Amino acid sequence: MKRILNRKVLIAALVIASVLLCASLVYILVMRPAAATPDLTPAAAVFTIIPGPTSTPQTLPPTLSPFPPTPSVSPTPAPGQIAVGVYVQVSTGVDALNLRGDPGMNATPLYLAFASEVFLVTNGPQQADGYTWWYLTASYDTTRAGWADQEYLTVIPSH
Repeated sequence: MKRILNRKVLIAALVIASVLLCASLVYILVMRPAAATPDLTPAAAVFTIIPGPTSTPQTLPPTLSPFPPTPSVSPTPAPGQIAVGVYVQVSTGVDALNLRGDPGMNATPLYLAFASEVFLVTNGPQQADGYTWWYLTASYDTTRAGWADQEYLTVIPSH
């Protein structure tokens, strides 16, 4: 029986493989697209700062102060009614409520008030976009304040 794989067959196979490899490299180098020049103009960055969530404040023991702060409340509101000086709780039925810079649906949102979060009513009411708006201030952080629609607020009864 005659051997199929002899020295001449192996040398011929290596020569053919080398020719095909060289032809492939030449084809790749000739046919590749020209490298695109990079765009070195700086891109504008847009940052949106979203305040982190806060927890509902826990009741702390009272501290003595020489002059306790008194909210400027006109007449005493009826029980269950929102008025200046009353504490309210966010009751949105969803996770959060926007506190806005001005009364109205198109006003800029400043903060998110989370469900069950407690606020002091410090101004209002104002009518805008068919809604009644109240200015709320967080008692634990007076910088967290803004206008909210009364539909999503529940009065916290005083003791």
